[in-house]
Amino acid sequence: MPVPVPQQRSVPAAETSYGADLTLLVIEDDPAGTLTVPELPAAAGTRVRIRTARNLTEAGRLLTDDVDCILLDLALPSGGEARTAQGQEADGLATLKHVLRIAPRHAVLALTAQEDAELAAEAVRVGAQDYLFRDELDGRLLSRAIRYAVERKRADVAQHQLTESRLRAQENARLERGLLPTPLLDGSDLRFAARYRPGRSRALLGGDFYDTVRTTDGTVHVMIGDVCGHGPDEAALGVELRIAWRALTLAGLCGDELLSTLQQVLEHERESEEIFATLCTVDIAPDGRRAGLCLAGHPAPLIARQGRAAHLLPYQDGGPALGLLPRARWPRRQVELGGSWSLMMYTDGLIEGRTGIGTQRLGQDGMVAMINRQLTEGLTGEDLLEAAVTHVRELNGGELTDDVAVLLLDRDEDIVRRRAHNGDRGRSIPRPRPGQVSPAGAQRPPL
Repeated sequence: MPVPVPQQRSVPAAETSYGADLTLLVIEDDPAGTLTVPELPAAAGTRVRIRTARNLTEAGRLLTDDVDCILLDLALPSGGEARTAQGQEADGLATLKHVLRIAPRHAVLALTAQEDAELAAEAVRVGAQDYLFRDELDGRLLSRAIRYAVERKRADVAQHQLTESRLRAQENARLERGLLPTPLLDGSDLRFAARYRPGRSRALLGGDFYDTVRTTDGTVHVMIGDVCGHGPDEAALGVELRIAWRALTLAGLCGDELLSTLQQVLEHERESEEIFATLCTVDIAPDGRRAGLCLAGHPAPLIARQGRAAHLLPYQDGGPALGLLPRARWPRRQVELGGSWSLMMYTDGLIEGRTGIGTQRLGQDGMVAMINRQLTEGLTGEDLLEAAVTHVRELNGGELTDDVAVLLLDRDEDIVRRRAHNGDRGRSIPRPRPGQVSPAGAQRPPL
């Protein structure tokens, strides 16, 4: 027979790894109304506060957040709370299953008779942290079992949270990869490259966004933008603006009309009126020699022509960022590109890093000088962008805090002429798979 101790008595228990007192809830149908818990040995001043419940209804009232462990007598009648939906008596572990449902974050010890060893083992498989035989129960064994159950439950909860976090991160990564743009340049003579680095730690998307598509008339449209801020809300808004831009472009809009519509999208989707976005759009004529440029508070693109130093395109006629002025206008400026050229578009994360000299920033002038040095070294395409982003990080003394997006479009007139001579003009360029470079150099951003 179990040794009774006075109800609601606090007894010392062995110290847990956290050095804190423990609260034990005993659920047992004892007609005498006393706890059937043996005296626990004193150790290190840690105490176990004991509460008793004679049925599941009473246990529900006593099961508060400060309870650390539950000692459940499996012989306790299941009662109406643990019945099945059909109103019939459930299996022999119905009471335990009910306790596990109402106390998912509490450690549970199953108490049973020695002849019910199989039932005790099944209780652990169902979810109890351990089991004890009523006839062999003593203070030292119970003290150790309580500490073990509490620590095992903490470890189980931590492992469950870690698993959930990993699954959530994997799902977010798959989602973000799906939201990254795939350039639509089939049939174009232009070569495309991009680099993207979100400012948020362990993120794939930031508030920067870009895209490029070729419409049926042969015009190549390209844009790059930046939503103010660096969080997931800004990243989501950037994706919305990018998809809206692609849809509007494919529908035939460009210039001021397109930007005005994008501003409406921004105004409806942003969480606060303080949110705005900068944008730069370029539409390159089918012959590749001319382009229209629109700036909405965004840094001007950089162009490098054969035999000439790289320099910024004109930016005096730009309009305000999207979301700042309700009836703003964005004039479209015509730009002569020439036969062979490289056009680089970027967000301010590339130019706002430090130079290693006090608080001085790289700025557009520093970026132009850096790109010219790298062009002199013979870098082009992917190599040029990788070298630029790497050098900016080195100058900054580590990772940049702002998102960075930079893309490059190249046109080589000699290659265009050879293709035209060989009858290849207008042949679609295979679309690259993520992480692979097409024959034309198109590539999705590295992850």
